Amino acid sequence: MLIKKILITCCAAASLLGGAAQARDTLRVGTEPTFAPFEFMDTKTREFVGYDIDLIRAVADKAGYDIEVVNMGFDALIPGLAAGSVDVVAAGMTITPERAERVDFTKPYYTVGLSMIVKKEDAGRFPDFKSLANQPIGVQIGTTGADKARGIPGARVQTFNGTNEAFMALTVGHVSAVIHDRPVLSYFMKMQPRAAKNMKLQPVLEDSQQYGFAVRKGNAALLEKLNKGLDAVRAEGLDKKIHDKWFAQ
Repeated sequence: MLIKKILITCCAAASLLGGAAQARDTLRVGTEPTFAPFEFMDTKTREFVGYDIDLIRAVADKAGYDIEVVNMGFDALIPGLAAGSVDVVAAGMTITPERAERVDFTKPYYTVGLSMIVKKEDAGRFPDFKSLANQPIGVQIGTTGADKARGIPGARVQTFNGTNEAFMALTVGHVSAVIHDRPVLSYFMKMQPRAAKNMKLQPVLEDSQQYGFAVRKGNAALLEKLNKGLDAVRAEGLDKKIHDKWFAQ
C-alpha cells in the first residue's frame, strides 16, 4: 500500500509539473502577409506562412512563447507596437536608423540585396553587374533592380510586369541576365526547379540591407529573450533548415 501511495503521489506531482510546463505566454506577432516568401497567406489552408513566420515561431519557442499572427498593414506595424496591440513585428522589416528611434530591433536575421540570374553557360562571362555593360537585361518594372540595371553603362533594359516574364526572357535568350532582390531570385529557383535547372544565381550582392524583428521601444526583457532565442536557433542549425525550405541558395 505504501508503494502504491508513493506512485500515486509521484504521478500527481509529475502531472502538475507537466501542466505548468505547458502553460506558456503567447506573443502577438504583427505582419503584413503580402511579401512572399517571407510572409504570405497560404491560399489552401488560409494560414500565415513564410520564412519570417517559421523563424519567429522557432525563436519564440526557444524563448518560451507560443505565437499568434496578427494581419496588419505595413504602416500600422510600428504604431501597433507602440499601442501594445502586438508584441513583435516580423515583416521583412529593414533595420534603419529612423526606425531604430521608434522601435528596438533584434540581431539581424536576414541580409538582402540586389543580385542576378544568368544562364549556367554564361556564369563565367557575367559574374557581376559590371560585366553586364552593353547587354540586354531583364527587370521587373518599378523595382530597385530596374534602377540598378539603368545605371549599367550601355545596358539595354527590358522591363516586365512580373518576374516570371523576365525569367522566360532569360530562358529564350532575349536577355543576358535578370536583376532583382536576391530573395526573389532565390525563391524562384526554389519554386521553379525545372526552369531554374539551366540558370545560375550569381553570388554577387550589392546595396545590402538587413532585416530584424522589432519590439516596442524600451522592452529590453523581451528583446533579450528573442535574441537568446535567435542564438539558440542558429546554434542548432534550425535557421538553415528554415532557409532551405524557402530558398534555393
